[in-house]
Amino acid sequence: MALTRVFDLIRHQLASYPRPDCLNARDGHGWRSYSTQDVVDTADRLSHGLLAMGIRRGDKVALVSNNCPEWLLVDLALQQIGAISVPLYPTLPVDDMRYIVDHAGIKLAFAGDKALFQRITEATSHLPACPVYTFADVAGAPSWHEVLLRGGDGHPAVLDALRDSVQADDLLTIIYTSGTTGRPKGVMLSHHNVVSNAMAVSRFTPLEYGIWKAVSFLPLSHVFERSVTYIYFYAGIGVYHAKNVDAIAATLGDVHPEVFTTVPRLLEKVYEKLVGKQNELHGVTRKLYQAAIRHAETFEPRDKPGVIGRLRHQLFDRLVYSKWRAALGGNTKMIVVGSAALQPRLSRLFWAAGIIVSEGYGMTEASPILTGNVFNAEHTAIGTVGVPMDNVEIRIAPDGEIIARGPNIMLGYYRDPEQTAEALKDGWLHTGDVGEFDAEGNLRITDRKKEMFKTSCGKYVAPQVIENKLKESAFIDQVMVVGDGRKYASALVVPLFEQLRAWCVQQGLNLRSEAEMIAHPKVRELIEHEVKRFNRLFGNWEQVKKIALVDRPWSIDAGELAPTLKLRRKVITERFHTLIDSMYAGHAL
Repeated sequence: MALTRVFDLIRHQLASYPRPDCLNARDGHGWRSYSTQDVVDTADRLSHGLLAMGIRRGDKVALVSNNCPEWLLVDLALQQIGAISVPLYPTLPVDDMRYIVDHAGIKLAFAGDKALFQRITEATSHLPACPVYTFADVAGAPSWHEVLLRGGDGHPAVLDALRDSVQADDLLTIIYTSGTTGRPKGVMLSHHNVVSNAMAVSRFTPLEYGIWKAVSFLPLSHVFERSVTYIYFYAGIGVYHAKNVDAIAATLGDVHPEVFTTVPRLLEKVYEKLVGKQNELHGVTRKLYQAAIRHAETFEPRDKPGVIGRLRHQLFDRLVYSKWRAALGGNTKMIVVGSAALQPRLSRLFWAAGIIVSEGYGMTEASPILTGNVFNAEHTAIGTVGVPMDNVEIRIAPDGEIIARGPNIMLGYYRDPEQTAEALKDGWLHTGDVGEFDAEGNLRITDRKKEMFKTSCGKYVAPQVIENKLKESAFIDQVMVVGDGRKYASALVVPLFEQLRAWCVQQGLNLRSEAEMIAHPKVRELIEHEVKRFNRLFGNWEQVKKIALVDRPWSIDAGELAPTLKLRRKVITERFHTLIDSMYAGHAL
């Protein structure tokens, strides 16, 4: 069968790799599973129900929920009748939800639970008719099961005709980018955009079709996890949804997946826990553990060590790395990372533990994957985002900006011709990222073009590069470099409080709270020393001259991180403007 529409991928699984566990979610102490046949049948029944409710081709339907099978079932049902899905991040403020609902012209919405039902209901309350259905049982709210019942047995011939009428170039979805500044933009992606990318990534990635399992925890409202799930459909990989971020570790231990996708921030958290483990050890055991970490952080997959090197690695693997693998489910073979820059030492650490890490690069406007690091040790290039997919062309513009073209590039921004014209020029997507190719054709991202700033001395600073390097410190959790229009670069620093607390105990400092810790001169001296240690890697104009310590991590809930865990620089700058101003008075480092 020809695979040209997204819903063709699940039917391909049914024909080639039917699974009893196509989609799965926690249900009490066990798992609630949909077989591949269940997924196809339920999506068909939902399509009939949506038609009975008056949803037609081109209508926009909002989805706001944490990851669950029902999200994908409704998504497939909408696709088959030519309706357009508009996913919303569960963490969006009501005002942003209202803006998207109005801008997209939403006719119907599905919400995950009571809290999300209340928020999307508030966001749609001004509309004359926009019913909201829930996936969870919520008192007083209509359930998605009612949509199933509305369809009854439906009219299969009608649905078949509608399904056949959907073309590859038809609009599939409008995804509003979370953005780090300003109002979100609605990225229009066609079936062809998404399917062409899914097929290219499938050709690139050594998956075991019909056998593997995957854990899904990145939001389906983001194109990365959603597109990867479509790849799982095609490859016959069972998808297990973690209930939330806090449930990831337990889900990995329960499911024992071979693959999952993640963002750098979550791998940083895993790394922090692994490093923190040394504080529980003593004597020779602690020294051995520390040596294993040092070895892993400098591990080079391409190297071919001698006999002594192999024996050392085998010792570390037996005593340390095997336990790391067990913490990730014991069966993980590969981790695919995207959304932001990954610290090279984290890639090395997981490669040392026998887990392939492939850092890729993409964006919503590219459906989303543009490049990826190859999955074999001989050719992987740590510190880069790898090579372009086989149907993607990438160039570096004269100003250093990365531009791309291919069948995966978006149709444009919904109802925004000006922004579309700015992003798409002569068929090329202007990414807003700055980069370069190495001698082997691997792309290296040097910074976000729009995040670069110029000091009052006229020097340009790329903050993300500096931030990523500073986060290699065992005592720094989050950091944002500032200095636009100022004399020099400075940094807001969130310490890694777990490590810092252990250090304070070692120093005999009785500091209980985070606020007490960041106010203590010795703590400040420690962090300043760490910053100076990394400053030598940068030009004088790039070096962080002053720091200000923050007493709590930045979060999605507080609006300081985007749902993809990227810094929302504008929000942080406004919220901490007094602290930022304080770094430009008095003596610098």
